[in-house]
Amino acid sequence: MQKIALGRSGITVPPVIFGCNVLGWTADKAQSFRLLDALVDAGLNAFDTADVYSAWVPGNQGGESETIIGEWLKARGRRNDVVILTKAGMEMPGKGKGLSPAYLARAVEDSLTRLGIERIDLYQAHRDDGETPHEDVLGAFQRMIEAGKVAAIGASNYTAARFKEALAASAAHGLPRFETMQPMYNLMERGIEADLLPLCAAEGVGTIPYYALASGFLTGKYRGEADLGKSPRGRGVAKYLDVRGLRVLAALDAVASRHGITPGQAALAWFKGRPGMAAPIASATTLEQVAELARAATVTLDATCAAELDAASAPA
Repeated sequence: MQKIALGRSGITVPPVIFGCNVLGWTADKAQSFRLLDALVDAGLNAFDTADVYSAWVPGNQGGESETIIGEWLKARGRRNDVVILTKAGMEMPGKGKGLSPAYLARAVEDSLTRLGIERIDLYQAHRDDGETPHEDVLGAFQRMIEAGKVAAIGASNYTAARFKEALAASAAHGLPRFETMQPMYNLMERGIEADLLPLCAAEGVGTIPYYALASGFLTGKYRGEADLGKSPRGRGVAKYLDVRGLRVLAALDAVASRHGITPGQAALAWFKGRPGMAAPIASATTLEQVAELARAATVTLDATCAAELDAASAPA
């Protein structure tokens, strides 16, 4: 399977990165193990998680996803076969939040313990912390890299202006730079094309967008109000059920038909080759969905199909 570089980190990933927010949420431990087995067997060996996954589930406290991955790695002995991406900075119940050096020093140790590994391949600032200077944040990451606890760093949910400042701070102070940016981006959410995506392209930063399938809307399973109860995420896609959203689904149907794929696979293939793009992040809770992701990773849309999706999804 084709491999894609994450900025200048030296790390490569497949064309689709697996989003592990479902582990310990909509996939229990046994199903999570089955999913992770199938993903690696299919060549989708990059897993993106975060310390806070899945604290939003009643009874959870955060760390569930990392813990499941760690237990799977121990049971299977496949640490060298996978790329581990995780994040810190969102509020962990009872533990804190932010990107202060003291907090990050604790957070990375907690993640390493839950994952049961010695080094995180890509450690990401989950969201910007306006109260901590960029130099302090990057200095904390530098110490992790020097200690061998982290291989490379990335960021998530930064504005273009703040991300530009962070990159400038790296250059000015000789500090490690963010090699990736993880924003929300998909056919329904294209706002970063105005500033953040061009910045990443110009700086050689790899963009790894989350919600690549717009919480499942782009798979085509939500086509009316009656469909919203199909999954826990259903209500979250109601905002897409408008003229533009239905136009996008129609375009996906047409493109999928011509390529002999599903609408969801067409939506993921749309990312391939876009300036500044590395690989989208998408989740699955069934083995059938894993197979869909694996097929999507092999698809390249022709220029006409890509242009049709661009036109159908163009923001008003």
